[in-house]
Amino acid sequence: MNAALVVMAAGLGSRYGGVKQIERLGPDGEILMEYAIYDALRAGFDKLVLIIKPEMLEDVKAVFGDRVEQATGLKICYAFQTLTDDYKGVAIPKARTKPLGTVHAILAAADYLDRPFAAINADDYYGANAVAAIGGALPGLRSGGDAAMVAYQLKNTVSPFGTVTRGVCDVADGALQTVTETYKIRLFPDGTIRDTSGGEDGPLLAPDTLVSMNMWGYHPDIIPLLEARFLQFLQTLAPDDNSSECLLPVVMDEFIAQGAARCAVLHTDDHWFGLTYQEDKESVRTALQALHASGVYPPALWK
Repeated sequence: MNAALVVMAAGLGSRYGGVKQIERLGPDGEILMEYAIYDALRAGFDKLVLIIKPEMLEDVKAVFGDRVEQATGLKICYAFQTLTDDYKGVAIPKARTKPLGTVHAILAAADYLDRPFAAINADDYYGANAVAAIGGALPGLRSGGDAAMVAYQLKNTVSPFGTVTRGVCDVADGALQTVTETYKIRLFPDGTIRDTSGGEDGPLLAPDTLVSMNMWGYHPDIIPLLEARFLQFLQTLAPDDNSSECLLPVVMDEFIAQGAARCAVLHTDDHWFGLTYQEDKESVRTALQALHASGVYPPALWK
């Protein structure tokens, strides 16, 4: 299959603390993104692009990059998401120290995106069925206005240790109508889930609400559309803005509203898990061990 897996791994992980993208969690020291890579390769993807900060390169190679290349014969393409003085002539605030968001991440990898691609986070476990689903959708994307995403049930994506951010989706006839980035979704001890953006007594969210976990499928012609929107974003930044980000769910919501994009919604019953908080670490280790023990994965991914 002529398709690329793009892994966005340059985020700071402020709630987690530390470089969570290279936390060893599997029984052979695997990190979370290795499972998506493994699932993508067995689903037929033939290109891998990792978006990282330049200072992470040697660590990423030492922790897993070199062994993946040796085991698979696949050359990893490393793309660097960096802060510069400007982007295509539009100034970036000099006070900026934080990443500019997932749209900027995809643009950082643009030189490698010569085929349909799936974009995912590095610190999430998506599941083999979800990776196969997005891979199966990629050959049907024919233009920059064609996209796909995998939607998860909210109950399968929350953390018991604090709030999470999810793109809450409205879906009709298999197509994404809206996606609303919701920043403080909390699972309560009684099992209820609420949007606590306005307080702890915020509105209830149904457990089967469909949400985005940043698993998107695109045709490479999406790049000019993303670049134009990112330049608009930069032009709105105040000189002291160190927090605003240009995010894929927000931009996709805009594109759909404008009629510039159509996004098919793929469903999965896979359970998400990932590293949002340090406390998530042990439950993730336990979940991965169970997947290996049940035969979903071999005892070690690359042996």
